[in-house]
Amino acid sequence: MSTLATTVDGLKFANPFVIGSGPPGTNAKVINRAFKEGWGGVIAKTISLDASKVVNVGPRYAKLMAGDGKEVIGWENIELISDRKFETWLDEFKEIKDAHPSGILIASIMEEFNKDAWCEIVERCQNAGVDAFELNFSCPHGLPERKMGAAMGQDPAILEEVCQWVRSVSKIPVWAKMTPNVTHIEEPTAASLRAGCHGVSAINTIRSVMGVNLETLRPEPTVEGYTTPGGYSSKAVKPIALRMVMEIAQLIRRDFPGRTLSGLGGVETGADAAQFILLGSDTVQVCTGVMKFGYGMVKQLCDELLAFMEAKGFETLDDFKGHSLQYFTTHAELVRMQTARKAAEAAAKESAMVRNDAEWDGDDFVKQSDALARKAAG
Repeated sequence: MSTLATTVDGLKFANPFVIGSGPPGTNAKVINRAFKEGWGGVIAKTISLDASKVVNVGPRYAKLMAGDGKEVIGWENIELISDRKFETWLDEFKEIKDAHPSGILIASIMEEFNKDAWCEIVERCQNAGVDAFELNFSCPHGLPERKMGAAMGQDPAILEEVCQWVRSVSKIPVWAKMTPNVTHIEEPTAASLRAGCHGVSAINTIRSVMGVNLETLRPEPTVEGYTTPGGYSSKAVKPIALRMVMEIAQLIRRDFPGRTLSGLGGVETGADAAQFILLGSDTVQVCTGVMKFGYGMVKQLCDELLAFMEAKGFETLDDFKGHSLQYFTTHAELVRMQTARKAAEAAAKESAMVRNDAEWDGDDFVKQSDALARKAAG
């Protein structure tokens, strides 16, 4: 019988589905709800030591609809990290773990380029009982002027140093969350893994402008008549996420065996999750999907992933994790393989035209003679 249970970096997940950091993990009340619904893990909304600098605006979401205007395929947000006091979060981390000791609770943390601040937030959060950390090096908006989020994650040297600070004090697993807003995602990934991170998460949202209202001529979401580029998510980003997950998984296999990968970006179905796992993900995160469909969607995700596994004869996630990576190659190799196949097919067709005297056919006599003549000349 197939099972969704999996152990990643020593953490025992009831299933691979983890709520990604964002509004669905914004306080203890909603995180407790998530665990009751059956999520394998929850990554809380990103926190920092000083929440007083975090001021959200509204509206802060914009949606891209499909052609029929009924389906959301893209979602942009300009939401910041948590604006709740750090001390409140510490109390709620303890509350959540008391209520759901087997649920995997992961703290998403973010600080400026300050060793003391990073070490303090790590030590205080792990003392509150969280199971792991996800380092937010990937938020594409809101705090770049403070060199936080993606502004930090786009610089591999800084990223590596901060990860070293965290690993020097962390007693629990550490994942670094990668920004897709780079040319080669392997470079910051390698930096975090060299520094000792147990794994990485990929991808966060893609820096974007959702569109311009043709009535008002203002870009959206519009706040006091203005906006700022935000983070793009939902199902439209899945192909980009899958490409980057594939590249990270290949890097891990080649240079960092044993490290782990939590994949995310546009996951809404069990079939989506299966694709991320086939390309090397150990766990699969969902954030915007929860905002669209609610916490109860995890039941359908589990049912659909189990159905896929049973149909293919897979008993565990490890049975097919990374299976599809073997089918990626270079364009030059694709050309070589196709050229070789076509040449082999042509040669086989020619040689099959006349095999023995009994196969001569008066209707094609000339063609058959020519084929044999070409062979002899060759």
